[in-house]
Amino acid sequence: MPWYSLDNVADVPSPALLVYPERVARNIQAALGIVGDAARLRPHLKTSKMREVVRMHLDAGITRFKCATIAEAEMAAAAGGADVLLAYQPVGPNVARFVRLVQAFPATRFAAVVDDMATVEALSAAAVAAGVVLDLFVDLDGGMHRSGIAPGDGAVALYQRLSTRPGLRAAGLHMYDGHVRGADVEARRRASDDAFSHVETMRRAIAAAGLEVPSVVVGGTPAFPFHARRDGVECSPGTTVFWDAGYAATLPDLPFVPAAVLLTRVVSRPSANRLCLDLGHKAVAAENPHPRVVLFGLEDATAVGHSEEHLVLETGRAGDFPVGSALYGVPWHVCPTVALYNDAVVVRQGRAEGRWPVTARGRALTI
Repeated sequence: MPWYSLDNVADVPSPALLVYPERVARNIQAALGIVGDAARLRPHLKTSKMREVVRMHLDAGITRFKCATIAEAEMAAAAGGADVLLAYQPVGPNVARFVRLVQAFPATRFAAVVDDMATVEALSAAAVAAGVVLDLFVDLDGGMHRSGIAPGDGAVALYQRLSTRPGLRAAGLHMYDGHVRGADVEARRRASDDAFSHVETMRRAIAAAGLEVPSVVVGGTPAFPFHARRDGVECSPGTTVFWDAGYAATLPDLPFVPAAVLLTRVVSRPSANRLCLDLGHKAVAAENPHPRVVLFGLEDATAVGHSEEHLVLETGRAGDFPVGSALYGVPWHVCPTVALYNDAVVVRQGRAEGRWPVTARGRALTI
């Protein structure tokens, strides 16, 4: 059978998210091979959101993690993660939640990112009131212009401020270069170098101000192999653990393999050349243009309709797939697709064997 097929597919309702632990382990080892040292790898948990995947990283010697939500941070700590970076600035009630997280898991070192002076003051006040010390990274804008403070005097002043506020400790610099992407490896390397140049400039400026930069955390998946060659940085790819069709198409130089697949079925054949699948917006991420899923054996099918519970395809091979036929496909963007499922079906040696909860799918666990 093909690697993705289930010999007990009749037991698995669709749509379903399938996860293949042997391939997950292969991707973890591939990431370690690129970075060379587990201490320099800080995988982003936004992709899997699963305790079991955290434990697989821990088994491979990886103890540092990055996340986007307090729920993901709590999941990582509960699974045994020793060092967790919340790469999302806490604001509003999340300031108090972050402090409670630090208090609830004293064996885990937590940190967060900041790019705003008022947030620094709010975190300082909350830390002092709770009797804790919070580690904070200054979040730099490396050219993506989504979040982060622009490199320059303002960023130095922010770093100086958090270094002197009670209850806070300057942990270093963080920079995410999500705008660096594309199949042209050399162009991607140049864009990565340009983004990282802002980090180098800031590191020198902060040192000139008499302050230390203990850690530098940079990058996502597309720039990962370039940052891995730099001294003194931690790399934080995320999608590498499951991979997806989007990155397989645009990053063919990277050695990762699909480890998460969608199971879907034909629920109707409305015409001779059309198939309707149970893979609507609620089963596969719909923020990108089609193809939102690449189906094995139907790679040339054209999506002509997509709604909450239905995906309508046009293909000259529709007659080969009776109603009820099972199909398998790799999502174009796996991270938001995983977040659509309460759990993932675990596949070992061609059989569905149990489920892994998508623990951090929710915004809050206990904190």
